[in-house]
Amino acid sequence: MLPTVFDVVDNPKRLKFQEVDAAQLPRSLEDLDAAVINTNYAVDAGLIPGKDSIAIESKVDNPYNNVIVVREADTGKPWVPKLVHAFQNDAIRQILKEQFPGQFPAF
Repeated sequence: MLPTVFDVVDNPKRLKFQEVDAAQLPRSLEDLDAAVINTNYAVDAGLIPGKDSIAIESKVDNPYNNVIVVREADTGKPWVPKLVHAFQNDAIRQILKEQFPGQFPAF
């Protein structure tokens, strides 16, 4: 079960939390002081995470990072390192930086 505003047990700054559908958050920014917006919705709304964010979650030990996964039976197959290298190399990193400026590739 995901947390909700009812799970907040301490709020010494008396912040007001408003749950809003993730897709609506970028449009709601004019009416809010701050929002936690998924990158895909922020980018679709014309925001640049590396420029427009006041904070970005850590890439280290982040359970929501994208990962490359293969079946355990395939881990020793010769195509696996090729697959990883196809995504994790300087050429791809540069393409991502150009195509998605300010979005900080996680690798």
